[in-house]
Amino acid sequence: MTIHTTHPFADPSGDRDPARRLRGRLGGVVMLWTHGELAARTAVGLTVSSLMVAGGEPATVLGLVDPDSDLAAELEVGTPYAVSLLEWRHRDLAEVFAGLAPSPGGPFATGTWEQTAAGPVPRGVRDHAVARVSSLREVGWSMLVEADLEEVVVADGEPESADTAPLVHRRGRYQRPPEETR
Repeated sequence: MTIHTTHPFADPSGDRDPARRLRGRLGGVVMLWTHGELAARTAVGLTVSSLMVAGGEPATVLGLVDPDSDLAAELEVGTPYAVSLLEWRHRDLAEVFAGLAPSPGGPFATGTWEQTAAGPVPRGVRDHAVARVSSLREVGWSMLVEADLEEVVVADGEPESADTAPLVHRRGRYQRPPEETR
């Protein structure tokens, strides 16, 4: 086995996609999108960091997902799904659902879960929502999912700790947000 100082599967610097490099510099809070039922073994999920929320009636979630993912295969107009804001303590879970870390028994064997009507959410997650797909379309190499927010749960008055700070993905790495933004 060889220990690498760089990512062994990264493209050489001159071969990297400039648009992907720009997107990586934007950074984003890491979310876990899930759909289905644990008991029925129909649950699927995907780590998502290309996401935005637009206010309005109803508020709207816009996200980019891998069109070849198990989650994308289950989404159609009208499908509900759960959106969980991952925290620093969930970085291993984020890796599993991104397909970058193993999870014997499947991705939902990692961590503990609470079932919602839309999909499972990690037990103890402080912020999550239920969204319902209103449109799907291909955008570049991704699928743009537009969904109406039906329910939102956010932690109020609870101080963040180092472990409950939002998990941020920037330039291919997980990071805690700077102290002054927490």
